Amino acid sequence: MRVDPIFRLIVTRMTLSFVSLFAVSLIIFASIALLPGDTAERILGRDATKQSLEALRLQLHLSDPAPVRYGRWLSGVVQGDFGRSLVADRPVLPYIESYLGRTLVLGGLALLVHIPLSIGLGLLAAAKRDGPVDIGMSIAVLIGMSVPEFVVGIFLVVFLATDLRLLPPLALIDQARSVWDALAMLILPIVTLNFAMTAYVVRQTRSSMIDVLRSDYVRMAQLRGLSRSRVLLVHALPNALAPAINAIALNASWLVGGIVVVEVVFNYPGLGRLLVDSIRFRDVPMIQGTALVLSATYIGVNLVADVLTLLLNPKLRTRLA
Repeated sequence: MRVDPIFRLIVTRMTLSFVSLFAVSLIIFASIALLPGDTAERILGRDATKQSLEALRLQLHLSDPAPVRYGRWLSGVVQGDFGRSLVADRPVLPYIESYLGRTLVLGGLALLVHIPLSIGLGLLAAAKRDGPVDIGMSIAVLIGMSVPEFVVGIFLVVFLATDLRLLPPLALIDQARSVWDALAMLILPIVTLNFAMTAYVVRQTRSSMIDVLRSDYVRMAQLRGLSRSRVLLVHALPNALAPAINAIALNASWLVGGIVVVEVVFNYPGLGRLLVDSIRFRDVPMIQGTALVLSATYIGVNLVADVLTLLLNPKLRTRLA
């Protein structure tokens, strides 16, 4: 019985994703367990009493061998038990779920703006090739690719929030009194993320569109007297989207890591800020759980991007067949 090659590839990618996640869990656990010094002393600090140290060591099972502790932690994760926060003395998973939801909202809104904006700018640059618009956009794209997102975020806060007072400087959506207040707070983080993401997709779309506009079927459409907008949107753009889709998929993967920095800059209550706060308070179970969920999100986004690229790219499907 012949197995569909696309189905086989998807199953292979999913298997590799689970193997990668298992390897990441090992790295996360080992990174914390192999740090110099006693874990209980690092958590409680220099002023800890002997009784508090012994109680924390008993709670974290620090006397057990590392493989036993890792197996116990991984078994709990598989069952949905990420342990208890040392700071809040509550289960880790509910905290992660609430913060992850906010991170997904911010990332989803950023992508919702990113996809039409980047493809539209790339299309405009190709249509105005070698003109002032194209040159100006190319300069802006190079700046966007070279400036780190935290620098962009700080600049936007100083210029738009502090000097001009147009937008809130912090994205404290917990304190928003309405949906419009929350959206206003999210504008600067979304702009910051898009400043970093859009540049690469614009370049890919522009380059691909220029190649397609030189093709015979586009020239034939022009000779038939079709309007320029129809030629660009109906005949050229659909055939130029494959590289842009690949770039958007890469940006979606980058977003999982890049959003951590943006959340810290704008004090947004998402998973990235939770991880930074957990590191500051030395909350080991929260650090392990948050890092694992971020890694799983990154691997999952990559998996979805690979599958979508495969399904949307006829050339790849033809090669597999």
